[in-house]
Amino acid sequence: MKVAVIGGGSTYTPELVNGFLDRVREFPLKELWLMDIDEQRLNTVGGFAQRMVKAKGSPFSVVLSTNQREAIADSDYVTTQLRVGQMPARREDEYLGQKHGLIGQETTGVGGMAKALRTIPVILQIASDVEELAQPGALLVNFTNPAGLVTQALHQHAPEVTSVGVCNAPITAKMGILEHVEQESGESIDPSRAELDTLGLNHLSWHRGFSIDGEDIWPRVLESYIAEAKNDPESDWDANTLEALRMLPNYYLEYYYYTDRKLADQDKWPPSRAEEVMEVEKNLLRMYADPGLQAPPEDLMKRGGAYYSTVATQLLNAHYNDLGETHVVNVANNGAVSDWPADWVLELPAEVNKSGIHPLPAKPLPQECFGLIAQVKSYELLTVEAAVNGNRQAAFQALLAHPLGPAADKVQELLEDMLEIHRQYLPNFWGA
Repeated sequence: MKVAVIGGGSTYTPELVNGFLDRVREFPLKELWLMDIDEQRLNTVGGFAQRMVKAKGSPFSVVLSTNQREAIADSDYVTTQLRVGQMPARREDEYLGQKHGLIGQETTGVGGMAKALRTIPVILQIASDVEELAQPGALLVNFTNPAGLVTQALHQHAPEVTSVGVCNAPITAKMGILEHVEQESGESIDPSRAELDTLGLNHLSWHRGFSIDGEDIWPRVLESYIAEAKNDPESDWDANTLEALRMLPNYYLEYYYYTDRKLADQDKWPPSRAEEVMEVEKNLLRMYADPGLQAPPEDLMKRGGAYYSTVATQLLNAHYNDLGETHVVNVANNGAVSDWPADWVLELPAEVNKSGIHPLPAKPLPQECFGLIAQVKSYELLTVEAAVNGNRQAAFQALLAHPLGPAADKVQELLEDMLEIHRQYLPNFWGA
């Protein structure tokens, strides 16, 4: 079996390698190809990955490549974890928002749109290579942000390739809720016994159910969070909102529900989150270069992305071994939420087995959530159109539709700024 990782020079890669090492008996990987256009970074991260695997008896080989087509050829699975423009482009996205008095964030608002415009054409080229070169039925697993929006583009423009979008936010929520339950009960609970009921878009979802061994304990869980919100003045959520929703919002919804608070936080920059991560990565890469290092350092947790290896490798394992497990993923609705358009890519529980990724039937969200979902999905669809065709009118409309976008008479100014800042990464808008 061959797995190709596009963006293999990511500082997340060692955690991914650990996930494969943990599953070698179930998931018979033979070749792990790490592909990246940054050869120096690839050699640093990839060399460390090779030492990790060698220290475990070399159950599979780790091959480094700067050639995307070579890496994808004959692969059974292709994962994408790339960042067009690397961390400096993320920093530009964040400060673009701040400059215009808006939220500056890598996946949400105008920063997320800028990232999507750079990323979607690159991901679609990867999908084209997968269709041409990979094994028949190869699965493309996208971790690249904005994950839901990128997966929407894959669904619309590369339907012949089986693809799924994955994010670590749902499993982070699941593990956080599980910790709450364990603290109350005093019992240690295996995560495989728990399931999270969640629905929405990537980074725009609401958790509304939690079960242990099939028993829904959500009312008790929710009351615990409400009590915490009432007693902790620094709680992420106010109790009135949780009581009205009867759900727990994905933490990215803070940008929508508490915009002023988030803008105030960003007024304290520098450093922005991108600048913090750049320092973390500098230290990680220095450690990865140490020829004596054979296991991921603790500082990797400062990078973010908790449970990344679990999400990534267990999804592939469930698919390969036909396990029929439930995973929260980004996938086309296809009637799972019967009242919503079938071609919307949603984040929701899905059954993962050998035949694919199958969204499970789900009740639609209430009106107070659906309005925001519909607005952001409109923005997503317009952004896909803009990215694929270099359509400036669609890009203008996307900014107009986004609830965190600029005032209508400021859209053109922001759009021109966005396109100029990232000009070198936007050939569809500026020419090759």
